[in-house]
Amino acid sequence: MTDLLTVVTVTGVAGLATGLGALPVFGRARVSHRVYDAALGLAAGLMVAASVFGLILPGMEEGTLAAVMGGLVIGRLVLLGGNYAIPHLHAEYREWFPEGGATGDDAAAMSPPADSPKAAVASGQTDESVPDTSLGDPTASIDDPDSTLRKALLIGGAITLHNAPEGLAIGVAFASGLEEVALLLAIVIGLQNVPDGFAFAVPMGETGMSNAKVFVYTALSGFVPQVAAGLFGFSLVSVAAGLFPIASGFAAGTMLAVVFRELIPSSHGHGHADAATLAFLLGFVVVIAVDEFLVV
Repeated sequence: MTDLLTVVTVTGVAGLATGLGALPVFGRARVSHRVYDAALGLAAGLMVAASVFGLILPGMEEGTLAAVMGGLVIGRLVLLGGNYAIPHLHAEYREWFPEGGATGDDAAAMSPPADSPKAAVASGQTDESVPDTSLGDPTASIDDPDSTLRKALLIGGAITLHNAPEGLAIGVAFASGLEEVALLLAIVIGLQNVPDGFAFAVPMGETGMSNAKVFVYTALSGFVPQVAAGLFGFSLVSVAAGLFPIASGFAAGTMLAVVFRELIPSSHGHGHADAATLAFLLGFVVVIAVDEFLVV
């Protein structure tokens, strides 16, 4: 029988893999749109396949189609509702977009001034080394767009919306006694977290934040919400027997909503849709290979 320590360990390792995605950002001042879009496409392919093979199909084996599809629809609505209700900043390559009550001033505050060395490097105009700068003013009011706390909360809102469903999926599978499914999800989510972390670290680094802070925040962005959601899913299904089909559909619905609401649109807006599509297919195939390996 799986215990809470196992859930914390597995979800924690998968979540910390997000930090690995920040490492390539440190070696160069500018990352191409093609690489960035391909990373998003790879993450999308991994998440779609994990939703199908790790959640929807096992959920249908344990329960009814109606239960799984009902959970899927609810999960989709909850994720999309969260996008509108929770103030956060959605990160794209060298751009921030406010959602859920965040303002245009919040997005502008995350970008370096147009005449700063960091902005020049981001635009490819110079190779000048860029000194580390603060994420914001630690003494400013939380209502001030330049407040460190406000920026952290706005970034954290997006992180939680994107990463919590993945931890929930692992916790739900463990609680239902499907250890192989849980391990499949953990492996796939860990793999997906690397390009996901890369996609998040690129715009974070271009705000002028130090490499150490980018790495720590990127790693924590996967670790904290995934462990918390994993424990919640494990506890919920452990208490309510027979909830796995609905819970698996719910987790799949939230993950698919992230893919089609965030990852695919973000990867197809810079003229590299073919690279993103090939990476998507690669991610999908990787999940099938991992699934077959675990079954054997």
